[in-house]
Amino acid sequence: MKPLVVLLLLSTVVMPAADSAQAAAPAAKLLSAVYDWQKLEAKTTPSGARRDVFDGPTTTLDKIHCHITTLNPGQNSGEPRKHLQEEVLIVKEGLVEAHIDGKTQTVGPGSIFFFAANAVTRLRNAGDTPCTYVVLYYYTPLTPKG
Repeated sequence: MKPLVVLLLLSTVVMPAADSAQAAAPAAKLLSAVYDWQKLEAKTTPSGARRDVFDGPTTTLDKIHCHITTLNPGQNSGEPRKHLQEEVLIVKEGLVEAHIDGKTQTVGPGSIFFFAANAVTRLRNAGDTPCTYVVLYYYTPLTPKG
């Protein structure tokens, strides 16, 4: 091989790309903030809408995540799935039917769901108007990794 080609090959193997160095940098810890409902962007989904609120590490958690889902009447959150982390859901409006580890319960505004780690869950709008709920989940050093 010509010396220039060898040098170029070595530089791609030895020198990390700028993107990978940035990806390896730890995410900034979330700071105290107010998230105004009126300013949260609603992104349309096939079943309704989603508002992303925050997602990142804190001083005491590996990660905390919050989003707000609106399901149209009769729509569901997808196929039942197992979540490694614990989750808290707060119903803002409408009727939310939760399937948790084979059991079903329907509740309205102000109700709160707690899903334990490794629970298999699925949500459905059980009403004839949109339902909206806040989703909070978090990862700690004790959260299963995989």
